[in-house]
Amino acid sequence: MLLAAPLGLLGLLPLYRVQPAASAPASTTVPADPIISAATIGRYLRAVSSDDMLGRKPFTEGEKRITAYLAAEFKRLGLQPAPGGSYFQPVPLVEITGTPASTLQIRGGKGPALSLDYKTDFVAFTQREQPEVAVTNSPLVFAGYGVTAPEYGWDDYQGLDVKGKTVVVLVNDPGNAGADTTLFRGKAMTYYGRWTYKYEEAARHGAAAVLIVHDTQPAAYPWSVVLSGAISPKLRAQTANQGADKCALEGWLTLEAAKRLFQAAGQDYEALYKAANAKGFRPRPLGNLTLTGSIRNQLRRQTSQNVLGVLPGSQRPDEYIIYSAHWDHFGVGKAIEGDSIYNGAVDDGTGLAALLSIAEAFQRDKQKPQRTIVFLAVTAEEQGLLGSAYYAQHPPFPLNKTVADLNMDMLWPYGPMKDLTVIGYGQSELEDYARAAAKAQDRYLLPDQTPETGMFYRSDHFSFAHMGVPSLYAAGGSESRAHGKDFIAQKRRQYTTSMYHKPADQFDAGWDLWGIAQDAELYYLVGRRLAAETTFPQWRPGSEFRAAREKSMGK
Repeated sequence: MLLAAPLGLLGLLPLYRVQPAASAPASTTVPADPIISAATIGRYLRAVSSDDMLGRKPFTEGEKRITAYLAAEFKRLGLQPAPGGSYFQPVPLVEITGTPASTLQIRGGKGPALSLDYKTDFVAFTQREQPEVAVTNSPLVFAGYGVTAPEYGWDDYQGLDVKGKTVVVLVNDPGNAGADTTLFRGKAMTYYGRWTYKYEEAARHGAAAVLIVHDTQPAAYPWSVVLSGAISPKLRAQTANQGADKCALEGWLTLEAAKRLFQAAGQDYEALYKAANAKGFRPRPLGNLTLTGSIRNQLRRQTSQNVLGVLPGSQRPDEYIIYSAHWDHFGVGKAIEGDSIYNGAVDDGTGLAALLSIAEAFQRDKQKPQRTIVFLAVTAEEQGLLGSAYYAQHPPFPLNKTVADLNMDMLWPYGPMKDLTVIGYGQSELEDYARAAAKAQDRYLLPDQTPETGMFYRSDHFSFAHMGVPSLYAAGGSESRAHGKDFIAQKRRQYTTSMYHKPADQFDAGWDLWGIAQDAELYYLVGRRLAAETTFPQWRPGSEFRAAREKSMGK
């Protein structure tokens, strides 16, 4: 349902005009009387992405510096600590450095045993906190996309007992990867297409191991990306059962290795692929094939920190709105062109700058929010959304009383935008709030232009969505107000190829920060509107997160 902007919201919005500004070219449209200014964004962005922060990597001196800075700023702004009296939420993590056996052994076919080579044919890792994990003669089964999605009438595990077995599944989901775009959400990837989901679902069914077949087009990245991620140490959340509820082995197969595996089972890969993309697919054993493999692990346990500050609500303090951004990046690493500090200015210094600027705006406002506002800077996003996942699983404030999560990650420092691009468009009523605020800024709402990449599942808002909390992840980034679409497309390509996850992602005094200020102001206004209401925004019908919310709300 499209919600019109209430008079209270419109009255808060500044008038926009074209004027020269110290941090923007003369042609840039900037607000005449901003709630959040480019100068404020710049002050915070310089601080959080400076060399002094040493790249903000968890478990390093950089973590100590950035978390101390954030806690000090929250205190300076008058925000209260979390329950228990601390601005910190400890996040116990374990670093697992795994060394798989050099081969996976496949036996039971009509021909000789099939040997798959590490890195060339497969990669494997584990979430179990054990010195060694292994599967021995585990029967192989094919479970399509490995999806159990009742809202789409789809169950790839129907009638199949996989306890103790090794499940082989396809990458992505039937609508995104297959030919029938009427399935699921068509080319817009659902959570069922994420590799993390496939590991979770196989574990829920009791599988000993799970292997995803890599295919470059539906995966949207080449094997080299899978390989580089798989061979590096993994940070995982420490759990009471030390990962015993996870599959012993998780991993990927190259497409070529998968075809050889299917052939050894007397099956045709293309025929099974076609069957898996049709309604009514039924999983099946891969002949009499079994798999044997193992991983030796080195374990290192430490505690990282989420940082949070609280602005109590004046009338409904037991209802919560969360603003989130991640503080972590990659620390000090391999030098590129003489620079070894991975500052992470855009990713996600911009989100931190917006977070602090919004907190400052709320504190400056004479009318305090009726609901409690939580400002949350999380750890280990770059390691798999670990900090936000820990918060969502161990919430200091109950999730069924949490109205929404408003997440900021990688805001673009290239001036004001005409658009507000919503990642995961179509998921929740929060889009209506964003549309109203964008319209008042003379902007238009734009659905994610690359939904097939599954970006909705790759930032911290997803940890809240996964638990049922409606979440918004949006930013201007498709049409520059001053320079048009081609300009911003070129800037984003340049960032992706030359700066993303590199030391070059550092503060540039020539950046035009008015666009980030504009996005932060929009987020502030959305949060303020939510804080003034008594209702809770809902997931859209058909959202894969609706059931979790209804369950948490006792519906």
